[in-house]
Amino acid sequence: MINDSFMHRCLTLASRGLGKTGINPMVGTVLVRDEKILAEGFHSGFGKPHAELDLLQKYDPPSPRGFGEARQEIRSDDVLYVNLEPCVHTSKKTPPCAQLLVERGIKHVVVGMVDPNPQVAGKGIAFLRSKGVQCTGPVLLADCTRLNRGFVSLMTKGRPWITLKSARAGDGSVAYPDGRQKRITSREQDAWSHEFLRARHDAILVGVGTVIADDPTLTVRHGDVRPDVWRIVLDPHGKIPLNTKVVNGELAKKTIVVTTTPNEELSKQGVRVALVPLADSGFYWELLWKTLTTPDGDFYGISSLLVEGGKRTWETFKKSSMLDEEVLLIGD
Repeated sequence: MINDSFMHRCLTLASRGLGKTGINPMVGTVLVRDEKILAEGFHSGFGKPHAELDLLQKYDPPSPRGFGEARQEIRSDDVLYVNLEPCVHTSKKTPPCAQLLVERGIKHVVVGMVDPNPQVAGKGIAFLRSKGVQCTGPVLLADCTRLNRGFVSLMTKGRPWITLKSARAGDGSVAYPDGRQKRITSREQDAWSHEFLRARHDAILVGVGTVIADDPTLTVRHGDVRPDVWRIVLDPHGKIPLNTKVVNGELAKKTIVVTTTPNEELSKQGVRVALVPLADSGFYWELLWKTLTTPDGDFYGISSLLVEGGKRTWETFKKSSMLDEEVLLIGD
C-alpha cells in the first residue's frame, strides 16, 4: 500500500539540494520495509551522486575489512520511493539509476513524477518494468512538480522558472513623488520574501538602476535555510559602480553582471561578466538563457530566477511574456 508520507519525506530530502544542484533536479529517495525507512538518499549537488546511488552507498557501506562492499539484504517486498523517475541514460558523471536499482534487487519503485528530460521521459519506468520491477505513480504529482518547477521549465521551455516580485504602498505608489525611495513592506513581509522567495530560487535579478539607487546586498537573511544565491545584474551599458556591495568582497564571487562589453575591472574583483547582445526588448533573451543555464567552472547554471526590480526591469519582463509567477506585496 502506498504511503504518501514517504513521498513527503523524499521531497524534504530533495529540498536539501536547493541552490546546489544547478540545472539538475532536486531528488530524494527512501527505502522502506514494513512501513519503516531503512535508508535515505538525496542529490546533494551538481556532479555528485544521484539520490538513488547515494541511498545505495549509504545502505551498503564499505566493508570494514576493505574487501568490497558489505551488502545489506534487500527483500522482494521492500519499496523504494523517489520523487523523480529514475534516469536510464548514462552521463559523464553518474551511471543510470534505473540500472543500479535492478542490479541491487529492488522490486517495487514508487515514483512522484515522470522526468520531463527528453532523454528519460518515461524510459526509466519502462526499463524498470521490462526487468520485472513494479512501478507505481505518479504520487503527489503537484508537490513533486512544484519543487522542481525550475528543472521542468528548463526541459519544456528552455529557460529558468521566472518569478517577479514587486511591492507597492496601499495608495499604489512605489516611491515618493520626488522619486526618493520609500519603505513599503513591513519587517514580517521582508522576512517572508527572504524565506519563501529568495531562499527558494537559484538567483535574484535586478536592473543596474536598482543597484545604483539602493546598493543592495541581494542575499538571504531570514529563514532556517540560507543558501548563497546568485546575484544577477542587468547592466546593458556598463554603468555599475565598482564600489557597490554586490561586486565587492565575498559577494562578488556569486554575482553575474550581464552587459554588452567586457569589463576587466569587474572580472578582477571576482565578478562573472556575461556578454549578451541587445535586442529590441532588451537583452537577446535566447542567448541570455543559454548563458545562465550553461555550467562553467563553479557555476552550475540556474533553473529558477527571482526578478526583484526596479520598475523598468519589471516592465521588461512583463512585456516579454516569460513570467511564470508574480508576487505583489502590499504595504500600509
